[in-house]
Amino acid sequence: MIINDIIKVIVLFSVIAVACNRPAPMEKVIEKSLAVAEKQYIQMAEVMKQKPDLLPRTLDTAGNLVTAKSNWWTAGFFPGTLWYLYEYTRDEKFRDYAREMTARVEKEKFNRGTHDLGFMLYCSFGNGFRLTGDESYKDVMLTGAQSLITRFRPKVGCIQSWNSRRGWQCPVIIDNMMNLEFLMWAFKTTGDSVYYKICVSHSDTTIKNHFRPDYSTWHVVSYDTITGKVEAKQTAQGYSDESAWARGQSWGLYGYTVMYRETGLERYLEQAKHIADFLINHPNLPEDKIPYWDYNAPNIPNELRDASAGAIMASALIELSGYVDKETGKKYLDVAEKQLRTLASPEYLAKPGENGNFILKHSVGSLPGKSEVDVPLTYADYYFVEALLRYKNLLKNQQI
Repeated sequence: MIINDIIKVIVLFSVIAVACNRPAPMEKVIEKSLAVAEKQYIQMAEVMKQKPDLLPRTLDTAGNLVTAKSNWWTAGFFPGTLWYLYEYTRDEKFRDYAREMTARVEKEKFNRGTHDLGFMLYCSFGNGFRLTGDESYKDVMLTGAQSLITRFRPKVGCIQSWNSRRGWQCPVIIDNMMNLEFLMWAFKTTGDSVYYKICVSHSDTTIKNHFRPDYSTWHVVSYDTITGKVEAKQTAQGYSDESAWARGQSWGLYGYTVMYRETGLERYLEQAKHIADFLINHPNLPEDKIPYWDYNAPNIPNELRDASAGAIMASALIELSGYVDKETGKKYLDVAEKQLRTLASPEYLAKPGENGNFILKHSVGSLPGKSEVDVPLTYADYYFVEALLRYKNLLKNQQI
């Protein structure tokens, strides 16, 4: 009897130990993370209500809020996240704040001096139009799309990113792939094939010139404006010209996933799959799947992580998983799930009322530029919430 009792106790403790070590269901992880996001962004919106015409950007080294005017490239992410939270909660507070913050970006529809109008207008007005059908939002975006295509350089085949600087005549950055979804929306809305042709030209030229044989990408490729030929392949925010800057790799993955969705062209799916394989099989991708700020940073594992690169990558992998065979899709989702679980952990997810009301900690803007290093970033929050909602939608449709 005593031996049997001892065995029963051992079995009971084994069961309890297994139960305690079992990860929480993803439904719970998502609910917990979005609950934090709700609390943080209501508070952030209330803070920003007192700062007319400004939008949140990050925190400085002392923990003070850094804001930006509407012409800063991240201006659309805060209103975009508010729209996502309205979509999740259907709480009118989020809708009203989203409208107010979205309106602060409207004047950028006339801005022809930036390639970032997709980030600025589509994340804000695009989500707003998708959720409300407000025709005035459509008008803003169509004006913005016309502004954006003025930066297309036919000789090069790309939309120029930055203006000429540092010896670059026509610099094009991998981030620019993220603005094509905006133009593809304009094509579908108007039927004007100019938008489609520009997006395909930009995507094809970027495949040709931006990627190395292993499918890592340079950050900046600059072109001669007269001949259209490549004049430089460099980086501005990574460790070195030949390194794989983490957020840039995630931009590329996301951009080609979107271009496959929007065009159905197999070459874009193949490109996205190659980029995904490069990233998830990289020997320097940590076990928790949140990248170091650069995959080739010299002091790994003692290098800073970039939560924004992880959030963008997770969101892209969730979508890409739906375009591939079941086995490959599961591989992508396993990585994305690990990334979301890590970002939802106390290491990255802020406690309500802390972190300047941002959702995620530990992102890196530009370490070489000593700008926004190991701080919250508004676009990390945006893609984290987007990824959570995408995963939630898969669970709802029982696709995983």
